[in-house]
Amino acid sequence: MATNPQLVLPPINDPSVHAQIDRLARRYLDAGGLGMEVMAIVGNSAEGLVEKLPAFVRNRMDRLTRSALGRAFAAASTSRRMVRDRGDWFNRMASTVSGAAGGMGGFAGAMIELPVTITLLLRAMLDIAAEHGLDPQSEEVRMECLRIFAAAGPMAEDDTTDMGLLAARLSVTGQTVQGLISRVAPRLSVSMGQKLAAQAAPIFGAVVGASINYTFARYYQELARVHFGIMRLSQETGIPKEALVEALRLSIERLDHRRTNR
Repeated sequence: MATNPQLVLPPINDPSVHAQIDRLARRYLDAGGLGMEVMAIVGNSAEGLVEKLPAFVRNRMDRLTRSALGRAFAAASTSRRMVRDRGDWFNRMASTVSGAAGGMGGFAGAMIELPVTITLLLRAMLDIAAEHGLDPQSEEVRMECLRIFAAAGPMAEDDTTDMGLLAARLSVTGQTVQGLISRVAPRLSVSMGQKLAAQAAPIFGAVVGASINYTFARYYQELARVHFGIMRLSQETGIPKEALVEALRLSIERLDHRRTNR
């Protein structure tokens, strides 16, 4: 993660804060690799999946992703007023059912499913924000949801230097929700394209569509807990979020190095 060279971050001297950051770092590391495990089970590889999609499908995917992100906040917020928060498992199962339906319909079904999946994932993030005592309707929370979507998807090779999940990658300064959507959509489109390419194989159909959507739901829920955990920790301690983000980055690198060298 690149930090502003002119920004001097205050040291964090509280051991309890470092302990909480380490727990968030472990959660982030544990979220990675889930998609690759699913792909191994179905006997495929996530590498190059997007390139296997026809060009017209990739172009349509990009347009659909932008449109879905623009509409998903209203849909997710409305669903929260109509249906109370049901927890992780309910949201994962709803996403799983959506993936199964999309998988049964091949490319056409997956295209119809994509906006539904994005809305369900966003609803899960908003539920987690509320769980952390944050206002799901606030601009700050909505922008953080977009930063979560900016992270590499669960089918990407685990790259702990990818700080797309961290707030510093997409600066709050001068940004609006619509501005962030235009920056996030291309990255999310690639992730959704990997999902589509994997589940559209007719031999797998609904089973793979359900499995992949479950993986996506769990992955983004875990990242949401990292993001909103940092936001809540900043509010509780008064420590600037940028300092907590940097501490998280260092903790992720340290823990990943230990795991790699076991």
